[in-house]
Amino acid sequence: MDQDSVIIVTGAAGFIGSYMVGYLNRRGFRNIIISDDFSEKDKWPNYIEKNIFVRVDREELFDWLHKNPVHVDFVFHLGARTDTTEFDYSIHERWNVEYSKQLWHYCTDNNVPLVYASSAATYGSGELGYRDDHEIIEKLSPLNPYGVSKNEFDKWALKQGRHPRFWAGLKFFNVYGPNEYHKGRMASVVFHAFNQIRELGKVKLFRSHDAHYKDGEQLRDFIYVEDVAKIMFWIMLTVADPKYPSALKLAPGLYNVGTGHARTFNDLAAAIFKSLSLRPSIEYIDTPQDIRDKYQYFTQADMTKLHAAGYNDAFYSLEEGVDEYVRNFLVGHNYY
Repeated sequence: MDQDSVIIVTGAAGFIGSYMVGYLNRRGFRNIIISDDFSEKDKWPNYIEKNIFVRVDREELFDWLHKNPVHVDFVFHLGARTDTTEFDYSIHERWNVEYSKQLWHYCTDNNVPLVYASSAATYGSGELGYRDDHEIIEKLSPLNPYGVSKNEFDKWALKQGRHPRFWAGLKFFNVYGPNEYHKGRMASVVFHAFNQIRELGKVKLFRSHDAHYKDGEQLRDFIYVEDVAKIMFWIMLTVADPKYPSALKLAPGLYNVGTGHARTFNDLAAAIFKSLSLRPSIEYIDTPQDIRDKYQYFTQADMTKLHAAGYNDAFYSLEEGVDEYVRNFLVGHNYY
């Protein structure tokens, strides 16, 4: 895939979307159509200095594509309503299901490969494990409307007789890294913990309300956003070049995107303090009532499928990712 290729990135004003645009820029790609709701000023720094072809509001994307029949080579659909505390399902349904269907149909009709953001939230409490096995998708019970909407689209995609030339739904686990300043309550624990340390000299973590876990020992598969971008870029190259080593192994479908190694929140807090050359100070607080009964105590991506497809690059360790994020971005309030 050459650097003149035209790529659509939805959600390009957001966290992972804007990072992906920056990642593509750093590899020489400039013909990028970015789409999102660009009205939120706190997101402007995420994309304002990126090298792009055109910026199109998400409400106008399909009309624009119809009126401007540019040849699109690849689509990264990373736009979504991601607030897990938004309980009005109709909002999630509009943006995470119906809008995604429109983009699927566009890619199908125009023979364009599609990579879209699913989520580890589809796995619910993890009673069926964290395997990206198509056989369990219909049986999953997400814990919130956001997870439900992502799973509904996964189910829909798997049932389609007509589909893009290639498609992959990526089940992102706990992603952290630059360009999440705008996310407020939904920003990563790394982001919130860093700011607590700056303000209070300590980190507040949720107390465990499950006898099987000690305070701060809840486990997550934390993945640095650089690794997420690397995986998506690798998929694009693999799909674009039939001679690419993994081209015969990478099948359409759903894939986990995590490190495959769960770490505790205590580990995460320790890593942040170490990056700041401070002694750890942790306070445990009650988990908010509105999310307590929907709280995941353990997530860990089964990465067998992606590795079998040929992706074998090493992941950032939690300590490496946190150190890079804190030192190179958070301390100076820098953007990627």
